Amino acid sequence: MDINADLGESFGAYRYGNDDELMPLITSANIACGFHAGDPASMREAVRSAIEHGVAIGAHVGLPDRLGFGRREIDISVADAYDYTLYQLAALDGFVRAAGARMRHVKPHGALYMMASKSPDLAEGISAAVRDFDPTLAMYVLPGSHAEHAAESAGLAVRREFFADRPYEGSDVVMFGWTYDQLGGEQGTASRVAAMLGNRAFGSVETICVHSDTDEAPELVRAVRSALRHRQVAVGLSAPRAEGE
Repeated sequence: MDINADLGESFGAYRYGNDDELMPLITSANIACGFHAGDPASMREAVRSAIEHGVAIGAHVGLPDRLGFGRREIDISVADAYDYTLYQLAALDGFVRAAGARMRHVKPHGALYMMASKSPDLAEGISAAVRDFDPTLAMYVLPGSHAEHAAESAGLAVRREFFADRPYEGSDVVMFGWTYDQLGGEQGTASRVAAMLGNRAFGSVETICVHSDTDEAPELVRAVRSALRHRQVAVGLSAPRAEGE
């Protein structure tokens, strides 16, 4: 099971998230590309740290909304979704190539992630940009979402994702408007992961996310790892699933 984290979200003098503590604990890093958060220095540092710890590098592409941290829905066109995605992929890839590495995946951020999950048009715009940039990149998606279907239609591999540090209502993630009481700390996180592993509705999940800005994020990742170990699920980066698998 892959464990991923959204990070690289510091900006200028403002430090954000638990990147240094998380890198030794995760297997994939989704690095902000300067739209919702991040800047050139934070991208370069996140890439360096990921390479140092043997962590797969992915682009965390978001809406152009630094003030709202990319968590506010913005009315964008399919062309916007394509252009925003392509622009951010190229920005991060410059640092990755300069460091002698390569990107492995793409994951939309925040509101864009949820919008693409619900909108087939936006999902197709994002997937088309990824395909045109590098068709070997995998897409991180909600299981059964329009983002999953669009990525597969574009010929991209997918990693179906579960959020350990977000509450769920049935099989639906509550991405915004949750409280820390709902998360339940380390015990709640471990219980959510254990419940997911035992639920057929999540049988296709290949990656588990913890956000770097969640309180006590490193402890939550350790709880995820403990829950996986208890269920004898190995932590590691397996090949993403392609269409039809």
